[in-house]
Amino acid sequence: MSDDVRELVDRCLRGDQSAMLQLVDTHRGQVFGLCYRMLRHRQDAEDVTQESFVRALKSLHRWDSEREFLPWLLAIAGNRCRTLLSTRKRQPAATSLVEQVSDKAHEHAAAKNLAEEVELALETLREEYRQAFLLFHQHELSYQEISEALDCPLGTVKTWVHRARRELIARLAQRGVVQEFKNEVRRV
Repeated sequence: MSDDVRELVDRCLRGDQSAMLQLVDTHRGQVFGLCYRMLRHRQDAEDVTQESFVRALKSLHRWDSEREFLPWLLAIAGNRCRTLLSTRKRQPAATSLVEQVSDKAHEHAAAKNLAEEVELALETLREEYRQAFLLFHQHELSYQEISEALDCPLGTVKTWVHRARRELIARLAQRGVVQEFKNEVRRV
């Protein structure tokens, strides 16, 4: 943990508004990225990002300075996302009335299609698998940091990331996006 973050948190705890803004600015991209990947809706991700920072700033006195700050912050954001997702499940799904028109150049079409397929496959994963996978691959947190952020055993995190990879490959193969490598799926 860098001393810069500890100092910034100490200033926040003393009520320094500029330190609070700096803390938010420093971590906004990572928190928003996690929220957007989990929620797949920009406005919801922006709202949850803001709510996550409000909660984090109110709870700074409970943060253990012996631990890394970012996993703690991402755990708050992940919890807020899960709360919203559970609320969404109880609401009827909205239907889109406007068809999206692709304005991407031809050379980007394959990459865009692959990204969409991966997003669709991610949606089918259990929430804890998806969150562990995103924290590991998108946010590049270590298994230990994810374990602390999600407050679960290290072995569980490794299992979740492994299962997420395996299920993603299987779903992409099922949809014909990637060739099925039965032996590779088992070893991933």
